[in-house]
Amino acid sequence: MAKRSFPRSGSLQIWPRKRVSKFIPSVNWSVLQGKGMLGIIAYKVGMKSALVKDNTQNSMTKDKKIIIPATILEIPPVKIYSARLYKNNLCLREIVLNSDKELKKILKIGKDVKGKIEELDKKDFDDLRVIIYSQTKKTGIKKTPDIAEIGLGGSIEEKINFVKQNWNKEISASEIIKKMQLVDVRGLTKGHGLEGPVKRFGIGLKTHKTEKGVRRPGSLGPWHPHLVTFRVAQAGQLGMFTRIIYNNKILEIGRISEKNINPKQGWKNYGNIQTEYIILKGNVQGPSKRQILLTMPLRKTKYQEKKNLEFLELR
Repeated sequence: MAKRSFPRSGSLQIWPRKRVSKFIPSVNWSVLQGKGMLGIIAYKVGMKSALVKDNTQNSMTKDKKIIIPATILEIPPVKIYSARLYKNNLCLREIVLNSDKELKKILKIGKDVKGKIEELDKKDFDDLRVIIYSQTKKTGIKKTPDIAEIGLGGSIEEKINFVKQNWNKEISASEIIKKMQLVDVRGLTKGHGLEGPVKRFGIGLKTHKTEKGVRRPGSLGPWHPHLVTFRVAQAGQLGMFTRIIYNNKILEIGRISEKNINPKQGWKNYGNIQTEYIILKGNVQGPSKRQILLTMPLRKTKYQEKKNLEFLELR
């Protein structure tokens, strides 16, 4: 009989396992490639089964209709709040370009904080990023907008022109994300609070005759040295961790005014979609209404990129 192996779960590569301080994670924008804005804020709606036609070359289901799991995300339009000028990876200054009243809920904005767009013409910086905020008032989620720093792709001149053309406009998802494109999904997992080591790390249960607890580790370490190492599975926070899902395939991009995909009773724990939406292949971390940051793919794979799935309907 083969040796039974049950390795413990819960990788120690991601440490510490504690609740994050903000909902929208930070991104190293310098490693992402693309034109214009390299990311946008979305909100998780829910999951459905999607009926698609597989047009992928050399696929076992080529020219056949298949049902796959899909996640629906709502993406309200965003606006540019400010532009940040960087040099040698250090922020030189921030030029405030917008001071809407709705921003007072999350930022302290004075009366005369609006900068001049002409300040971007100075060539004393080597990188330019924008601070955007989502127009959540156009959705049924909440009124307070979410704010995030987004990197720009292209040369310095292209970045400056992008800010000048869009600083006083609403930027929609269809201008950034194209159909059948790969995107990386960055967000927080569902929070579970305080959990024991059995669920948190997957350790096995001890025998029922043990005197010091069945759902706890057998030993916390040796007598010497007198310490408990971080490798010992113990109770603590589970969930609300930043995770990234790479190379998610976009099946459909649409506007609810053109194609209504809302069920009659609305989406569970969400309501109705009122702005633009996208349909992703597979699952996305977090519960409904969770903020999700969609970015350009960090490392494309040929396996995901060659997939050609024609979206037909939701079921």
